[in-house]
Amino acid sequence: MTEQAKLDRLDAYLATNDFGSVWFAAPPTFAWLTGGDNLVAREGAAGVAAAGYDGEEVTVVTSSIEGQRLLDEEVGDDVRLVEHPWHERGVEEAVADVAATPAAADVAWDGFERIDRSAVTQPLTDGDVERYRDLGRETAEAVEEVTRGVSPTDTERELAARLHYQLQRRGIDSPVVLVGGADRLQRYRHFTPTDVAVGSYAVLTVVGVRHGCNAAVTRTVAFDDAPEWLADRYADVSRVAATAAAATRQVGTEGGTAGDVFEFIQAAYDELGYPGEWENHHQGGALGYASREWTATPGHEAPVELPMAYAWNPTVEGAKSEDTVLATADGVEVVSTTGEFPTLTAEAVGLDADLTLPDILRK
Repeated sequence: MTEQAKLDRLDAYLATNDFGSVWFAAPPTFAWLTGGDNLVAREGAAGVAAAGYDGEEVTVVTSSIEGQRLLDEEVGDDVRLVEHPWHERGVEEAVADVAATPAAADVAWDGFERIDRSAVTQPLTDGDVERYRDLGRETAEAVEEVTRGVSPTDTERELAARLHYQLQRRGIDSPVVLVGGADRLQRYRHFTPTDVAVGSYAVLTVVGVRHGCNAAVTRTVAFDDAPEWLADRYADVSRVAATAAAATRQVGTEGGTAGDVFEFIQAAYDELGYPGEWENHHQGGALGYASREWTATPGHEAPVELPMAYAWNPTVEGAKSEDTVLATADGVEVVSTTGEFPTLTAEAVGLDADLTLPDILRK
C-alpha cells in the first residue's frame, strides 16, 4: 500500500506544476510509489510497468503478461490495474491512452514532461526510514557472513559469487559487487573482481537494493601477513567517514549543501596527513532510490536533506571505509550494522562527534 505521506507529496507536486498526473516507469521510482518491482530485463530506463497518480488513485499500467503477477506479488490490490495486449503496444503508448494531462514522467516519453525526481523522493518518509533500517542490517549481514569465511586463496570472483548468493537469499539485488585483494587494492580504487587470489587481505563492497532503496556496505578482512600500514590507514579513513557523517547532519540542520559537507571531508584528509587524497576517488553522497542520488564534489549545490540516507566512502591507498547512515535532525544512525562484527570508535575531525564503525576483521 502506498504511504499517505507520498501521496500528499505528489498532491503538492501536481498542484505546484499544474500536472494532471505523474508517472513512474523507472524501477527505483516505481518502487518508491508502489513498494513493488517492475524489473524483468536489466536493460533500458523503464521496467515492464508504470505507476501513475492523478490526485485520486494510483494506476499501474502493464502488459497482459505481467498484470496478475504484479497484483499478487508486487503492488497489492489497492491500485487500479490497466492491462494492454502485449503484442499491440508498449507501456509508453498504453500510459498515453489513460494519463490525465498535462502529464509528467520519470523517463523520456513523447508528450510527457520530465519529473524532478528529487522533488518527490527526498527527504525520506517514515516508511522509507524503516525500510532502510531493515535493508542496511540485512545487507551488512550478507557481507559479513562472506567476510568471515574469506581465506587468502579465495579469488575475488569466488567471493563476489558468494556475496551475490548471500544477498539474493535475503531478497536483495546487488548492482554493485566489488572485491579486491592485497595486490589490486593498492593500485585501484574500483576493484572489480578478477580471478586473482586475495592474498594477505581483502576488501568487499556492495550496494544492496530492495523495494527501490539502496544501501552501501564495505568490509575488510586481514590475515597475519597483511601490510603493517593497513591498520593506521583504515583508522584514518574511518575518521574521515565519521567526519562526513557528522558534517552531513550539521549541514542538513543548517540548510546547507553537498559542497559544504565536502569542505569538511577535504579538511579531514588534510588534518590526517593526506592532502589531495580525495582527488583519487569520489567520496560518496546521498543514497535513496538510486545508488547515489548525488555524489558530493567541491561546490556541489545539492541540498542536504534530513531525514536521508547517506553513504560516504573515503579511501586512502589500500584502505576504504563505507557504511549506510541515516542523518536526521536528531543525529546520525549507522544502519548497516549487525552488532556481530569488530568495531572501532572513529572521532570526527574538526567536529565534536564520534561514530562507532566496523573495524578490520583480523584472522
